[in-house]
Amino acid sequence: MKTEALITMVTAQGIVIAAAVYFFYKVLTTKPKQEPDSYSENDDETDRQEA
Repeated sequence: MKTEALITMVTAQGIVIAAAVYFFYKVLTTKPKQEPDSYSENDDETDRQEA
């Protein structure tokens, strides 16, 4: 394998691994946002309570 091909392959794999690590880190360390409970907000609608 030529040197240029090896450098290109290692660089491409390094970029992909770095991006994967970065996004996994963001997903695993980000705190979840507080979302409203849509079920409790619709308690006064009787047509949904029949089911």
